[in-house]
Amino acid sequence: MRSTLYSMTEQGVPHISHPRVLVLGVCQGKPGEPPFRIMEIDGQVIGAARHVTDVLETAASYGITIHDMDDPDLVRWVGGDKYTWTLH
Repeated sequence: MRSTLYSMTEQGVPHISHPRVLVLGVCQGKPGEPPFRIMEIDGQVIGAARHVTDVLETAASYGITIHDMDDPDLVRWVGGDKYTWTLH
């Protein structure tokens, strides 16, 4: 019984990443301005990103080089992926 219990608790622990860059969902811009997404780096709100290039440039200005925008260890996209820049 002990070996069965041991093997039942020895399950693989899922990897939970804590990326330095977090891009939140799309927000409506002011009238006449395009929508934007709030961007955080290391848990601090940095500002608004209006395009994927804003994410890359802002990350680089903080010393973060992003080679793969889909790498969950580098960037977490909330409320849409790197292609989501308009409200639905």
